[in-house]
Amino acid sequence: MSLPSGPVLGFDFGTSRIGIAAGQTVTCTASPLAPISARDGIPDWAILDSLIQEWQPVALVIGIPLNMDGTISDMARRARKFANRLQERSKIPCYLMDERLSTREAKQISLGRGGSSNFKQNSVDGIAAQLILESWFESDQLIPSATRLEDLYGIGRH
Repeated sequence: MSLPSGPVLGFDFGTSRIGIAAGQTVTCTASPLAPISARDGIPDWAILDSLIQEWQPVALVIGIPLNMDGTISDMARRARKFANRLQERSKIPCYLMDERLSTREAKQISLGRGGSSNFKQNSVDGIAAQLILESWFESDQLIPSATRLEDLYGIGRH
């Protein structure tokens, strides 16, 4: 994929917390940042605006949580809506990335590092965002957030 070199922010959308990771297109590596709180999926936009101002990303990547069978979940639709709002606010290109099993893998990584199994206190959202971003770096697809999920993954609301 050809992107301008620079920082990229990745997001693991959730209704109560949004995981964030910062990465670099030059090295294709990412690191988790502290998650931000959300109320029914709505973040504190001032915090997100501040993060974007601080990191000056060339792109934003939002994980799309499809169902395991590839159908479109309600949460996937909400994540895409978040991506579109983020792009409208920031004027930075936003891309979608299939994130199936990223939270499960993040929990395994955290436990492997000796983390607590109380994931409400020991958030793995930043690690999940890191995995989403690293998967995106390895992908050869750039899927703009304005792309209809039905056009990508077929029609289905399960």
